[in-house]
Amino acid sequence: MSTRFDRRTFLQAAGRLALFAGLAPAARVWASAPFPAYPFLLGVASGDPVPDGFVIWTRLAPRPLDEHAGMPMVAVPVRWEVAEDEGFATVVRRGEAIARPELGHSIHVDVQGLRPRRPYWYRFHVAGQPPSPVGTVRTAPAAADSPERIRIGVAGCQHHEAGLFTAYRHLSREQDLDAVFHYGDYIYEGAGKEGALSFVDTHGRRVERRHVGGEIYTLDDYRRRYAQYKSDPDLQAAHAATAFLSTWDDHEFDNNWAAALDQDGTPPEVFALRKFAAIQAWYENMPVRRALFPTPQGGITLYRRLDYGRTLRVHLLDTRQYRSKQRCERGTTRPCRTDALAGPEHMLGSAQEQWLGAGLDSGVRWHLLAQQVMVMPYAYPDSRKSGPTNTDSWSGYPAARARLVDTLRERGQGNVVVATGDVHKHHAGVIPSVDGDLLSTPVATEFVTTSIASGGDGSDIPSGWEHVPSENPHTHLLNDRRGYQVFDIGPRLWRTEVIGVDKVSAPGGTKTVIARLAVEHGKPGIQPA
Repeated sequence: MSTRFDRRTFLQAAGRLALFAGLAPAARVWASAPFPAYPFLLGVASGDPVPDGFVIWTRLAPRPLDEHAGMPMVAVPVRWEVAEDEGFATVVRRGEAIARPELGHSIHVDVQGLRPRRPYWYRFHVAGQPPSPVGTVRTAPAAADSPERIRIGVAGCQHHEAGLFTAYRHLSREQDLDAVFHYGDYIYEGAGKEGALSFVDTHGRRVERRHVGGEIYTLDDYRRRYAQYKSDPDLQAAHAATAFLSTWDDHEFDNNWAAALDQDGTPPEVFALRKFAAIQAWYENMPVRRALFPTPQGGITLYRRLDYGRTLRVHLLDTRQYRSKQRCERGTTRPCRTDALAGPEHMLGSAQEQWLGAGLDSGVRWHLLAQQVMVMPYAYPDSRKSGPTNTDSWSGYPAARARLVDTLRERGQGNVVVATGDVHKHHAGVIPSVDGDLLSTPVATEFVTTSIASGGDGSDIPSGWEHVPSENPHTHLLNDRRGYQVFDIGPRLWRTEVIGVDKVSAPGGTKTVIARLAVEHGKPGIQPA
């Protein structure tokens, strides 16, 4: 059976986009003209596996940083194939999709009809060019299965100017990964700046990791920034190695944005234009289904679930689109709320809260809340400019956190683990059941994953943080190295391997296992693995 591009479905969806208003069926298709260069320079990717398939992605970009990534503004047919072996001797699905200029010449193929819990290989072709790099991806277990082992990587916060993506190279070599949860900050929106990372590569050449252009606002700006990031070979290797479960945080749009508001006081109707450009660019560059196709009215409904048989349910959450205005940090001048009791307080919004609660009512062994900002309370050094409370995290939304804690207490069975990023450090701890009592009975365990590059090389314990662990007795880990985490999930034990990289300021960073931690089913908490 062959899955082919459904033009009518595409045009019906595209018609909902203001930028597609009046779009006629594509009459100009570039079928045979030569490309100016190899078009698959941004690699390939896969995402959101289910028992019978997954999404595969690529984007044509023969000159990634040029206008329109070096592509003519015409539609281009792209052939794709999925095989049961790396040599493509047994091709089980193939088809053709159209890379359209309206979508940055990106391709999203929802492959179906495959067998559960087995690896597949995929690639793309365009006329007159060598094939794309080969990616591999594993389908999810069948719904009724209870696999003894699921392995999920966690990564994010990859500031191009701050460091090399060496951790992704190590992550790409992890064995038997089912997927990688990317918690957000895939790109950073700021202008190229003096003092960005500069180093000498293995060929003796000086390399500058500086953002191209100024701060990004338009769709073309965001597309070029994604192209710059996706040109990184280590990031490409990670995408080619396994499926990504993609979400966003703030820097895919603007630092610390919240719903209709940015951090600078831009009128909401103006920020909405920038936000929609960011949403469209995110969709174009992530391996997600067409079900997430953006619309001006609703943007993208990002939150969704993925099941790994009866062993694991992954709830991919969105903590940006529906949150209330942030509370004011000390000394802040940006728009914020000074009255802690002013109006309802939301982090997820009412609809997403209800959706999450309903999804926890299931018989799976483990629930993973895959989200962006720290849930558990955490006291930072008071010397920080923003003070000891991170108002961008759930600690800035205590009423919303209280509702989440109530939901976990009522519907959880000691089988909820929260995955978080954002703060550029490794942490591990528990979410207390009583606000203000850090040692109260926990309702869930939380693992916070450090950054891929943001923050530079770092150290095991940053200067000024020596007393922080004792001030947070509900936590069991603090480490400031760059890296990632790997969850190794079985019916009885959830094991977490905390990985660090000794340097990202120059090539050759080595991998170190910082800690091996475990959670026993039914007993939120941290113990050595």
